[in-house]
Amino acid sequence: MTTAQMTGAQSVVRGGAKSLISAYHERVTLLRVHADPVSARPVLVHAFAGFLDAGGGGRLAVAHMIESLPSRVVADFDIDLLYDYRGRRPRATFLSDHYGEIELPELQLHEVTDSQGQGFLVLNGPEPDLGWRSVRDAIIDLVVRWDISLVVGMQGVPFPAPHTRPVQVTAHGNDSRLIAGRTPWVGDIEVPGSLAGLLELALTAKSRTSLGLVAHVPHYLAAADYPAAAVRLIEEFSATTGLTIPLDDVRESAEQADAEIERQVSSDPDNRKVVAALEEQFDGMVAARADESGAARDLPLATGDEIAAQVEQFLAELDR
Repeated sequence: MTTAQMTGAQSVVRGGAKSLISAYHERVTLLRVHADPVSARPVLVHAFAGFLDAGGGGRLAVAHMIESLPSRVVADFDIDLLYDYRGRRPRATFLSDHYGEIELPELQLHEVTDSQGQGFLVLNGPEPDLGWRSVRDAIIDLVVRWDISLVVGMQGVPFPAPHTRPVQVTAHGNDSRLIAGRTPWVGDIEVPGSLAGLLELALTAKSRTSLGLVAHVPHYLAAADYPAAAVRLIEEFSATTGLTIPLDDVRESAEQADAEIERQVSSDPDNRKVVAALEEQFDGMVAARADESGAARDLPLATGDEIAAQVEQFLAELDR
């Protein structure tokens, strides 16, 4: 082979390699944007399922927003790059002698229109097992590109509270105006890291406003769907953003769930005793918060370590 022939062959190989690389990168695009949002400076709300979302509070809240209001998908992540299918196997149905369907996960960004015609964005799906930094950076790029005015995270945490008391909500974020007037329920504690936490830190670094809303779910209900937590999260979200979300359906679900919980608790004397003890402790905690001295009642209150222990127990149960 002459030198010219060798050079030509090498050029063909290099060209073919570049084509393969280009095709590969095109196939594995992490974030696919299908359309820009119609509304200017929209709010973005997210809830990543699969980590710390006791009672499914955040998951149920954002799912209700998408299902009860007009919506369209404006972007989605390539979930195959982010999800551990063997670690969290999708649910499948087997119908006697054949497979019915497999519920494959999706991480999608919806543009939703509220009851007054105002648009906002909803990002929901499983928390990625992989690529946290890449997902964070992709979301930050969209925040800047679309000039998103506020990013709100939603979740539930297990808490030593009875189901017979109103669901409380903790707020956190990087804008003191959004969390003013709220007394923290816990002090400084160490918790497992999350994509939502990583995103809040990145938004702070970019001088973009973020808010987290956390519903306190009775720890004995943490592993089941608890619609009352979703109701409270949506109420807080609406009060903060001014967006109007219909609540009739999710409130009805919450009432039905509460009735079933009460039926089960009432049928067992031991359960009633546990709930009564929680009521006493919780009422004392609320009274102490209302008293600046923190000593309104001489009752044992849950400490930050005890609440952290509830979180760790909840995560261990999810792993099992």
